[in-house]
Amino acid sequence: MKGVSFDIGEGELFGLLGPNGAGKSTTIKILSTLLLPTSGRATVMGYDVVSRPTEIRRRIGYVAGGDKGLYERLSARDNLRYFAELHGITGRTQRLRLAQLLETVDLADRADDRVEGFSRGMRQRLHIARGLLNEPSVLFLDEPTIGLDPEASRDLRSTIGTLTGQGTTVLLTTHYMYEADELCDRIAVIAQGRLVALDTPGALKKGVGDRTVATVEVRDASAAVLDDVRALPGVLDLTVTSTPTSHVLEVQCEDTASLIPDLLRILGPGLITRVDTREPTLEDAYVALVAQPAATAGASL
Repeated sequence: MKGVSFDIGEGELFGLLGPNGAGKSTTIKILSTLLLPTSGRATVMGYDVVSRPTEIRRRIGYVAGGDKGLYERLSARDNLRYFAELHGITGRTQRLRLAQLLETVDLADRADDRVEGFSRGMRQRLHIARGLLNEPSVLFLDEPTIGLDPEASRDLRSTIGTLTGQGTTVLLTTHYMYEADELCDRIAVIAQGRLVALDTPGALKKGVGDRTVATVEVRDASAAVLDDVRALPGVLDLTVTSTPTSHVLEVQCEDTASLIPDLLRILGPGLITRVDTREPTLEDAYVALVAQPAATAGASL
């Protein structure tokens, strides 16, 4: 990390985006007291992560993507009961809390089934219930939907979206731009260990509002042809995705109407199978931001 500074408000769902190795998980681990910062200062709920870690741990929850951390031969309820005991939650309070959480993550009807029979999405919802056992004021979600199928991801996003309505502050890391766009009140983008943007999803998209995007699918495109596309006046960025039968070009430009005739000329009308135009998405804004990192420094929630 080369200096990251941001504040998260109470009850906010805050997104942290960046490429692999940018520092997202490191930031979360520092804020959740799993790592010590080598410099700077970070606070959670007013408590310093270095001098007051115990107070922070009492008030936070942490959920990471993946299957680890559950006992497969125990039921969902017994998993939560075990971790509740570790938190010192017992008796009637425990029973009520477990029932509430199983309902929140939509597992009430599977509460007494063994986890070994759960899908990955169900396991991840149970992880979130575990992270909420101690009624945390702040919940850290580190790529919670990674590896999930679309239906499971949608269900989990629905669960996450309800948390701030219950008063929980959420810090979310994800590689899925549509997820961040749907869920987050504000987003910080980190690249090369530096904070390069901090704003609402809408404002970040407006930051690339001076461009439009043309999607062109072609049967074939040589490196020389792609270089000619990049050199066209008004082309701001070009991303190419290859499949066994075609190449899909995402061309960010100042004006698609004036660009498309030049694209047809360079690529060859006989090779083009599809042309679409659209307004910029959060992914377009993200790609533009991580290509030009700029520095700023500390963090608090």
